[in-house]
Amino acid sequence: MIIYGKNVIKEAIFANRPIYKVMVDDKISDGHFLSFLRDKGIEFRRVSKGELNNLTQNAVHQGVVADAKDYETYELEDIIDTEKIQRFIILDSIEDPHNLGAIMRTAEAVQFDGIILSRRSQVQLTATVAKVSSGAIEHVPVILVANINQAILKLKEKNIWVIGTDGATEKSYLDMPLDLSIAIVMGNEGEGIRPLIKQNCDLLVKIPMYGKINSLNVSVAAALMMYATLK
Repeated sequence: MIIYGKNVIKEAIFANRPIYKVMVDDKISDGHFLSFLRDKGIEFRRVSKGELNNLTQNAVHQGVVADAKDYETYELEDIIDTEKIQRFIILDSIEDPHNLGAIMRTAEAVQFDGIILSRRSQVQLTATVAKVSSGAIEHVPVILVANINQAILKLKEKNIWVIGTDGATEKSYLDMPLDLSIAIVMGNEGEGIRPLIKQNCDLLVKIPMYGKINSLNVSVAAALMMYATLK
């Protein structure tokens, strides 16, 4: 797959992701980045900015684009470890790759154990997600499931509490248990968490809103929820 941006490509190299080719803007002035590529034994080809623009559909590529192996995904059973307290985030029908990338960046910062996504009706791992994540995509396990509700039932079987967000509940996001394994559900940008998924949650909490706007961007809300789990 095509990936772009200096941090994304650096993290891919640090993670030993197979890199098939690297192209840099023939007018690039970042000698430190070129030295990094040379030090790591990464060959690169100088091309025009126009060629890089075409490869990335005019994204902000910072003058460097690579063709790399697709990002790896996992099964739920690969990641669950009942011997320790774990933290997961479940994304229900998130559509915007910028939101997924931002959530991934926070999940890496707070060392969450994985992000659970549906295989369909959901943004997948794209170059935009990788760029917005600033390379965090290399370090956060992404778990793809066929059905979010079935995944929730499996988590509950492993004594992992599933916590959803609902502005109508009385419980605050600061009331989440910190001594249990938990999975936080964040819903679609427009519709929120689907009713059946909300029904299957063990606990519903809200992020208090004191202004005239009654909701937060999902990546901001997810960040608040994830940081609230830190002891």
